[in-house]
Order: sequence, then structure tokens, then C-alpha cells
Amino acid sequence: QVQLVESGGGLVQPGGSLTLSCAASGSIVGIRAMGWYRQAPGEERELVAAINSGGTTNYADSVKGRFTISRDSAKNTVYLQMKSLKPEDTAVYYCMWNVYGLNYWGKGTLVTVSS
Repeated sequence: QVQLVESGGGLVQPGGSLTLSCAASGSIVGIRAMGWYRQAPGEERELVAAINSGGTTNYADSVKGRFTISRDSAKNTVYLQMKSLKPEDTAVYYCMWNVYGLNYWGKGTLVTVSS
């Protein structure tokens, strides 16, 4: 079992920045990929950014150039640095770790971009 806890969400003005963190605990051997997803009200959950075990990253077109995913293996933590935030980035952000082919999810952290 893997437990994931997200943090760092909050209210930010358009153009602002936030960094989300996702700390993992439990049996975290065999990580294949880590990712950040988001779900806005009335919308389906969508992939925002992902990083695999080799360090290759992948981003949704809507966040390319603004968001950066990174990991600290020593701390078992993955980050999502978000810059130039827009109102349409408002959503609950979830982190996901794929461990030995199984997806584990955090409970999410709310990001609200509003003036």
C-alpha cells in the first residue's frame, strides 16, 4: 500500500504562482511513474503533468511552459511548480503514483485562481 498526501493548494491571483507537494509513505518500491491530475467542477479528471522512473516528463498542452513537475527521491516527494496561473487552472489537484502497475491516488488539494 502507498499513501499519498498533497499539500500547497490555496487561493492565488491570476498570474501568481503555487507549488504543490505530494509526499508518499508505505511500500514505495517499484515506482513506474508519478503524475498530477486535476478536476474542475463539472469536468472530468485530466492529466496535468507526469514523470516516469527515467525522469522523462510529459505535460498537458494547456500547462506547457507554465508548470514543472519534479521529484525528490530521497524525500519520496513529487512537486508541481505552477507559474502564470490562470482562472481556468482552478481545480482540485490530485497526485498519482504508479507502483508496480497499480495507481495510487491522494485525496487532492484545491487550487483557486481568482482576483
